[in-house]
Amino acid sequence: MKTIAITGSIGMGKSTVAGMFRDAGIPLFDADAAVREMQGPGGRLVSDIEAAFPGSTRDGAVDREALSAMVLGDRDALTKLEGLVHPAVHHERTRFILANSDARALAFEIPLLFETGGEENFDVVVVVSAPAEVQRERVMRRPGMTEEKLDNILARQMPDEEKRARADHVVDTSGPLDETRAQVDRILACLDL
Repeated sequence: MKTIAITGSIGMGKSTVAGMFRDAGIPLFDADAAVREMQGPGGRLVSDIEAAFPGSTRDGAVDREALSAMVLGDRDALTKLEGLVHPAVHHERTRFILANSDARALAFEIPLLFETGGEENFDVVVVVSAPAEVQRERVMRRPGMTEEKLDNILARQMPDEEKRARADHVVDTSGPLDETRAQVDRILACLDL
């Protein structure tokens, strides 16, 4: 079984590219989706996050905006939050692997792959990339996004240039969708999938 990590900075098009791998029949684990579920109504992390960050939940779910405000720019608070989230994501990823143990390949959408040193756990690393101005334009269209918030997020992420240099494959998402799909198809062919 080949394990494929799909990563890239915020706003680069990771979810779009990951969806293309899924559409090609490769089971996909989405780390962000797992976190949203665990922080959603009745999620397994809600009470732990509330205990660590009082006032960060509402109606049985994590209030992502409130939590973000509590950890934004505070390295100690962010480390504390990651100490709760990362082990839970690892557990969910292990469950996913076991549930799909008969697949020829598995894809994993992991935004902070290099930042957490996780690239060693995968056979292939695909970095999704776009020029900085395209990235900024995409991210600033998101609800609740501000320049300050984006700058704080980017400060925690490895520069795109470095991610590209460490990748086995790079998918440039700055062009039309069919060009992105063609790049993914070439990677799949290269991997014999």
